[in-house]
Amino acid sequence: MSNARATRLSRRGILAAGGALGLGAVLAACGDDDAKSGGSADGTKAAESGPWTFKDDRDETVKLDKIPANIVAFTGVAAALFDYGIEVKGVFGPTKTEDGKADVQAGDMDVSKLTVLGNVYGAFNVEKYATLAPDVLLTTMFDDAGTLWYVPAESKDKIAKLAPSVGISVYDRQLPKPLERMYALAESLGADVKAAKTVEAKKNFEKAAERLRAAAKARPEIKVLAGSASQDIFYVSGSNLSIDLEYFKALGVNIVEPPAKVLKASGGWFENLSWENVDKYPADIIIMDDRTATIQPADITEATWKKLPAVKAGQVIGRTPEPILSYAKCTPMLNNLAEAIEKAKKVA
Repeated sequence: MSNARATRLSRRGILAAGGALGLGAVLAACGDDDAKSGGSADGTKAAESGPWTFKDDRDETVKLDKIPANIVAFTGVAAALFDYGIEVKGVFGPTKTEDGKADVQAGDMDVSKLTVLGNVYGAFNVEKYATLAPDVLLTTMFDDAGTLWYVPAESKDKIAKLAPSVGISVYDRQLPKPLERMYALAESLGADVKAAKTVEAKKNFEKAAERLRAAAKARPEIKVLAGSASQDIFYVSGSNLSIDLEYFKALGVNIVEPPAKVLKASGGWFENLSWENVDKYPADIIIMDDRTATIQPADITEATWKKLPAVKAGQVIGRTPEPILSYAKCTPMLNNLAEAIEKAKKVA
């Protein structure tokens, strides 16, 4: 990978659709016990002994003699599979916060029982990965070049030799598509997608989508801005590459965003604003990046932030730029935004 390519990926590595560019390493890379996760068996069916085939979003097909037993996955992917009752043997990506608690991207997994190969971007313990005897590596992709998310460029070739990989694209498409792909992946791995819990979760997602559509239609005047905070910069996201924002926009949400010519500097993802210019785009609701590497609204001390009409009105909610791709986890995203729009005062 060229230096230019690596630089572009590292930018996305910190913010992936609107996070905080240039943040230092706020999490220490860590590992843990080699125990399996405590994935619930309630949504699984008996593993089949026959061959396993799955075509990923790079149009690459993985073929194995049997359904993978030793699965290693990006934390968010593992969390989605957990919701479908599928266990993984190891994870990489944001899993634990500095105090040892579960990162937001770990979902409902018991992080104390996970083998963590790397907790921050660029960290991946290849030697420990090898000891897990992986059957397959599962992750997402945030570009159209098939770059595997959180698999370091400098060690990707060594990693690739140890097990085949599957990539699910979360780039430039609406949320339902990657949800469908993760659902299909879980089913291929033995999840019982006809289980009552899973069927109900999918119905609830569809209901939430209709609620958001109705709220946006009823309140077209309400402007929503997607932001992310770092110490020196406030990032305003564009809506044309992120799976959540693309979907919100398709449902009719009035997203206020930088013009395309401004977004071009970041490959279409965001605009950097100094805190002095944080009021550049008037908004009635601000949805803020909830990932650990970003500063959360309650911790923002900038006076210019506190003066924003949406902030003064208490109309700031969380945003999940890297959703856990299960219907159960994505439903609250839609309901929370719908409720915010339904109740919002016009303040911009």
